[in-house]
Amino acid sequence: MTKSDLIIRLSERFPQLVARDADFAVKVILDAMATTLSRSDRIEIRGFGSFALNYRPPRTGRNPKSGDKVEVPAKHVPHFKAGKDLRERVDGRSA
Repeated sequence: MTKSDLIIRLSERFPQLVARDADFAVKVILDAMATTLSRSDRIEIRGFGSFALNYRPPRTGRNPKSGDKVEVPAKHVPHFKAGKDLRERVDGRSA
């Protein structure tokens, strides 16, 4: 599902919500999530999952085209961990 699919589905499910308002709501939520993660805070949505940052230390990589060694700097990457309810729904254990 893409962001535009989510906006369309929200406006279909809630007819009183115009597509423009659904678009605004989705953008506000995603911006809030990005801001929270950029502050190195954790996001937990009960029944869905949690978002956190994982640290990746610096390493030596290779350029796949030339084979030359390349230094890859340390970085933090977003990580999603599915909650129990979501895992069970995906596995088909409950409706």
